[in-house]
Amino acid sequence: MLITTTSVLEGKPIREYLGMVTGEVILGANIFKDLFAAVRDVVGGRSGAYESTLRDARATAIDEMVREARALGADAVIGVDIDYETVGQGGSMLMVTATGTAVKLA
Repeated sequence: MLITTTSVLEGKPIREYLGMVTGEVILGANIFKDLFAAVRDVVGGRSGAYESTLRDARATAIDEMVREARALGADAVIGVDIDYETVGQGGSMLMVTATGTAVKLA
């Protein structure tokens, strides 16, 4: 499955637009990650735990989007956009959404 943020695929004409596809992931806050992130904020540096969690959430959201596109018979997903939002009481959860347009190529 081809996945791109662009609206076209160079050298691959689009035969049919199948519609919008999405994948969503909502993650709850983990107290141990929050504790270690707070320590990082004080001493400086990157928060590896949060970065790893974000990478995993993004990959899962993209996988769900691709699964939905495959169910429609798509060859590619174009115009992909990935959004990150905090949700829940006091922003205690993170939502990652991947959205794109499923297409059939010529």
